[in-house]
Amino acid sequence: MALQCGIVGLPNVGKSTLFNCLSNAKAQAANFPFCTIEPNVGVITVPDNRLNKLSELVKPQRIVPNTIEIVDIAGLVKGASKGEGLGNQFLGNIRTTNAIIHVLRCFDDGNVIHVDGSVDPIRDKEIIDTELQLKDLDTVEKRIQKVEKMAKTGGDKDAKKTYEILTVVKATLESGKSVRIAPLTEEDFEYISDLGLLTQKPVLYVCNVDEASVVEGNKYVDLVKEAVKDENAEVLIISAKIESEIAELESFEERQIFLEDMGLSESGVTKLIQAAYKLLKLSTYFTAGVQEVRAWTITQGFTAPQAAGVIHTDFEKGFIRAEVIKYNDFVALGSENACKEAGKLSVEGKTYIVEDGDIMHFRFNV
Repeated sequence: MALQCGIVGLPNVGKSTLFNCLSNAKAQAANFPFCTIEPNVGVITVPDNRLNKLSELVKPQRIVPNTIEIVDIAGLVKGASKGEGLGNQFLGNIRTTNAIIHVLRCFDDGNVIHVDGSVDPIRDKEIIDTELQLKDLDTVEKRIQKVEKMAKTGGDKDAKKTYEILTVVKATLESGKSVRIAPLTEEDFEYISDLGLLTQKPVLYVCNVDEASVVEGNKYVDLVKEAVKDENAEVLIISAKIESEIAELESFEERQIFLEDMGLSESGVTKLIQAAYKLLKLSTYFTAGVQEVRAWTITQGFTAPQAAGVIHTDFEKGFIRAEVIKYNDFVALGSENACKEAGKLSVEGKTYIVEDGDIMHFRFNV
C-alpha cells in the first residue's frame, strides 16, 4: 500500500527540520517564510523490532520493512484558499495525502522569527484549519449546485442522500469545524468520497517543543490538547532540534545512549510513525523465508485474500488458503517447522481476518 502523510504548518514552525529527520532528505531549512516551494517527498522506513527478531531466527538474504511517504508541503499564509501565496499549490498537494501531520510551534526562541510575530499555536492551528475549511466549503457548494435539482425533483435516491449529507457537511464547515467531526457515519462519507475533502482527512498534531519540554510538555502543549480534545486526534510532543541531533548520530547504540540521557525511551520520529499507523488504522503482517523476511502494510480488518492482494492481485484472485503462524509462537519456538510440529500453524480460508503480527504464507491458483 502506498501510504502518504503530508506535513503541514505555518512557515518557521519546524516543519522542514522534522521532515529532514524523518526522511534524511535535505529540505532547505531557512529562517524566512516560503523556503519550501516544491513539496519534498521522503520515503521512511517504519521501525518494527519484530522484523529484526524474525530476521535473527530465519537469517534471510534480505530484509524488507514497511515504508511511508512523507511529503513536506509548502508553508501556508492567510488567504491560501483564495490562491494567496502558494495557496492553490499547497492545497493541491494536501489533497493527494492519506493523512495530515500538523506541526505547531510550541517553543519560544527570539532567534527564530514567527510569520505572525508571536508564538501562539492555537492561532496558528486556526489559520490552517480556516483555509482548509474554506477550500472544502467551496468544493461542497459546487457539488450541492450539481445535485440539488436532481435531489428535489427526481426520484434519484442516491442524489437525495448525497444532498442531505452535503447539507450536513456545509453546516459543519460554516460553523468553523472540520468535516472529520461532522455527525455522519462511515457509510455517509462514502457518498462524498470522490470530493477528496481536506478537513475529512485524519490529523496528527505535532507540538514542536524546546529540549526542556520534550518529556513533560509545556503551557503551549496544554493549550493544544485542550483545543483539540473533541477532534478525536492524537497530540505528539517532539523536539525537532533533538531529532536533528539524533539523526546525525551514526550507530543505533549512540542514539539509544542519547535518548536515555534525554529521559526518552524512543525517538520522536519512531513515535510519529507509529502514531501515523494508528491514525490510519493500519496493521502489519509478515512473510518469512530464507530469501526474504518482509513486512506488509494492510488496513485493520482485512481478510486473508485482501492481505494476499497487497503482495499481488493474482494472489487475491486465485486465493485458496493461508497458512498462519502467530508472531509470539514463531519467536518462542524458533522456526516454521517447529511451529508445524507443535500444532501452531493454522490453515485459514477466505473469511479469516488478519491480525497484526501474523506470519503468513499464501496458497493460490491463477
